[in-house]
Amino acid sequence: MMRVISMAAALAACAPAAQDQEKMPVSASQNLPAPTPADVTLRVDASRNGQTIEVPVGQRFAVELVGVPTAGYLWAPAKTPSFIARAGEAGGNTTTAQSQPGFAGGNHWEVFVFTAAAPGSGELVLEQRRPWETSEPPSDIFRVIIVAR
Repeated sequence: MMRVISMAAALAACAPAAQDQEKMPVSASQNLPAPTPADVTLRVDASRNGQTIEVPVGQRFAVELVGVPTAGYLWAPAKTPSFIARAGEAGGNTTTAQSQPGFAGGNHWEVFVFTAAAPGSGELVLEQRRPWETSEPPSDIFRVIIVAR
């Protein structure tokens, strides 16, 4: 009996008291910007869907979209004008909460970097889909007209 009381007292001493737990700060989740490379000056996000974007020839630009890769939904270029060259991609968390232990799932940034290699005008299309569902339509489509001068 004495041994049980001693163990209970030792465990109680290690755990913070209920009133101390109430005083512990709760970190609020904050939105994070897209992890776009620093040398990219033109950033195109989902709000530009359907618009025309002007890009100087030789300039790198990024398309920043939020996807759900944890559920298998990935953005990928479906149509790229011939004067546009792919120049990289990046991805990352959309909120600080996603860096916390035990966090699972959620949306993530998917960033596609392109370079306007020559003058031209054409439609850039990205589709969000599960790559293995080849007969299914995309779950979302992002389109912009790129005009490179």
